[in-house]
Amino acid sequence: MSQEIMQEITFFIHSAFMGLIITFAYDWIRMLRRLFKHGKVFMSVEDLLFWLICGIGVFYMLYRENDGTLRWFAVLGAAMGMFFYKIVIRDVFVNVMSTFIHKIMWFLSRVLQIVLKPLKCLIFAGKTFVLHIKKKLKKCKEFIKKRLTVCIKTIRMVLCKH
Repeated sequence: MSQEIMQEITFFIHSAFMGLIITFAYDWIRMLRRLFKHGKVFMSVEDLLFWLICGIGVFYMLYRENDGTLRWFAVLGAAMGMFFYKIVIRDVFVNVMSTFIHKIMWFLSRVLQIVLKPLKCLIFAGKTFVLHIKKKLKKCKEFIKKRLTVCIKTIRMVLCKH
């Protein structure tokens, strides 16, 4: 085969691979959306940034491979890469990975709960101690206030007699 045909085939394969990478990257965003609920505004910003980055990546590939000229078979190659990924991997990958990540997060939260349980008990004991001290200080304050009131009344009585 001639050198030009080999370059065109390589360009087509790179286009298909770019479509596959774009779809794979978007599936990671889909997994994050399954794990953490997003609002419509946040999803829109995510999509805007994703497609902006993808557009820059595609433009760079077109610039490097084909001097920036858009060729329809490059678009066809990217579409075929996306279609291949969708048929072979997409739904299984998203379901398995989101379930796997969810299980890991559940396991880590359980481990964290177990590890932090002594700290939780310590905080509860400290809170109880502080409340006990606060109650004792309140009683002490009331006692001192009563004793001062009695002393002031006694001083007034003594001063009033003279």
